[in-house]
Formats: sequence, C-alpha cells, structure tokens
Amino acid sequence: MSQYFENDPHLASHLRTVSYTFKDKTFTFHTDSGVFSKKKIDEGSMVFLKTLVPLPLKGNILDLGCGYGVIGIVLAAFFPSSHIDMVDVNERALALCRQNASANGVDSRVAILQSDIYENVEGPYDSIVVNPPIRAGKTVIYEMFKGARQYLIDGGSLFVVIRKNQGADSASKYIEEQFGNVALINRDKGYYIYQATKMGK
Repeated sequence: MSQYFENDPHLASHLRTVSYTFKDKTFTFHTDSGVFSKKKIDEGSMVFLKTLVPLPLKGNILDLGCGYGVIGIVLAAFFPSSHIDMVDVNERALALCRQNASANGVDSRVAILQSDIYENVEGPYDSIVVNPPIRAGKTVIYEMFKGARQYLIDGGSLFVVIRKNQGADSASKYIEEQFGNVALINRDKGYYIYQATKMGK
C-alpha cells in the first residue's frame, strides 16, 4: 500500500475538495488519494498556522514536505511580501499544490518543486517550516531537521510541529544538538511547536 510520503503515480485517484477558514480568509484545497490528510485539514497544520501567522516572518520561506499545500499557501496569503518555496517528494501532492496555489490566488508568490528532502533545494531561507511525515520514520524526519541549518541564513529559524506522543521530546533534543538551541514556542491539543535559530559560525 502506498504511503503519502512516497511517489506512486499508479495509485487510483479520488478527488475531493476541503475548505478551511483561518482568521478572515477562507481557503479551498483540492485533495486526492495518496496524499496526507486527504479528507480534512490536519490538526497539526492548524495549530502550526495559529503559531506561525502572528510571527514576523519575512523573506524566503521553505515549506518542506508541503503535501497539497496548506501551510505554504496560507503563509503566502498572510505574508504577501515573502516568497515561499514548497517542496515534496510526492508528485501527486505537488500537482494538487499547484492547483491550490492558483485557486487561492498566491501562485505568483510561491515556487513548487519536487525534492526528496533537500535534494533539489537551493536556499538560503529566512525560515524553514516542517510538519514532518511521522510515518516516514525517524531517519527521514531527522534528516529534515539536520539539513535545515545548512539552508538557513544566519539568524534564520527552523519551525517544527510534532505531537507529544509522536516523539516531540526526543525531536527537540535532536534539534538542539544540531542548532545549539531550541525553544518550545507553543503547545496546543497535544502538538508542540519548536523554533531553532541558526547562529553565526
């Protein structure tokens, strides 16, 4: 059986549309089989966005493992002066992401590309946001965390959302090992939001 973090073009398609209202904006997202949280916007993304949107984000942002585009598209709507790269390994998710960026009027402020973690990423970024694919396993997820430092500007930050019962504590310790710092900036409904900042060499 295919997983949402894999790239399986042969998986049968079952298109659907979900809507999401956040603050004063309503978003429409096309979803399909073989992508993460195809039936509704996942709780982790909603908690993540409630934390991220009030922050003074700016410049270039990377949505790593973007799926069908919820986080990156909402950020593009609320931070119109920023540019957001949205990457995923799953081509079906990326096709939906392109549709969704257009449908929500942010396609001019985002770039959407296929990348196995940082494989096709250039950077540098002011912020990297990650709602990690837990089912992909710790090896994949920790590579997302570890690689972030290389692609951030000095003073740039990695933001991660992860559930307490899916390894939040061990993830925060690992991120701190890579960055030399980590801060728990929010917790809500069992989800922890961490920020780690790249300090100068």
